Amino acid sequence: MKANPKIRMTKQRQVILEELCKVTSHPTADEMYHMIRKRLPKISLGTVYRNLEILSELGMVLKLEVGGTQKRFDGNVENHYHVRCTDCGSVGDLHMAPDHEIEEKAQSHTDFQIKRHSLEFIGVCPECRGAASRRDS
Repeated sequence: MKANPKIRMTKQRQVILEELCKVTSHPTADEMYHMIRKRLPKISLGTVYRNLEILSELGMVLKLEVGGTQKRFDGNVENHYHVRCTDCGSVGDLHMAPDHEIEEKAQSHTDFQIKRHSLEFIGVCPECRGAASRRDS
């Protein structure tokens, strides 16, 4: 991803962006902090939080505020859907094309100008389903 001309791409921001783009687990800022410390041992948790917020505001990463849980971050800024496990809170990408017709339908029901939408599906992940079936047996 190219650096945004509005901000200086510091080494810390670059490492945060690189590490986030390596994973599809939608990590929290705390999880990112532990990942980034392997490359930048002296980085602070506050610096990670601040830079994730800045990168999110600039549209270089997605900030996911899902289901009352901690904010999660996604290096994939393309419009796509997510699925969240109600048991463990994990978040994954749902590999299906976004339904743009829903934006047109929504537009016909509001005076707001619809620009985009996000959609979260909720279920139970395979690991939690497996754990539940092991407990039940």
